[in-house]
Amino acid sequence: MENEEENRSKILLTRLKPAEFTLIDNRFKKTRFRKLSEYIRSVLLDKPITVTYRDKSMDEALEELILLRKELNAIGNNLNQAVRNINSAHGHADTRLWVNLLGVINSKLEPSIIQIKDRMNNYADLWSQKLRAEKVS
Repeated sequence: MENEEENRSKILLTRLKPAEFTLIDNRFKKTRFRKLSEYIRSVLLDKPITVTYRDKSMDEALEELILLRKELNAIGNNLNQAVRNINSAHGHADTRLWVNLLGVINSKLEPSIIQIKDRMNNYADLWSQKLRAEKVS
């Protein structure tokens, strides 16, 4: 008998205008609830609701960081291939050629790596300024 009281057996049917439903659905999507019914019960029963907030201004920075990560991966792959070829040619006539090639690759990679580090430092500065501003508020 106790179990029957805990089960949700009562149905509350409500009609909404499309605009009203859209408003409720948009609010629901910003929460951590998995089901709309859970969200609506929490609103109706005045339970606390956790809303997630997304800082859209950081989307551009995140996209840039993703591109930088891909570029770093490509650089690492190229460098690994060059070193592998040098190691396999050790003692052969090709060794000097591969060492020179590695020097050229390194000279081309150095500016890219410095640029990536600078960009990442700029983003770190931006985030730390934002965090300091939020703590003051």
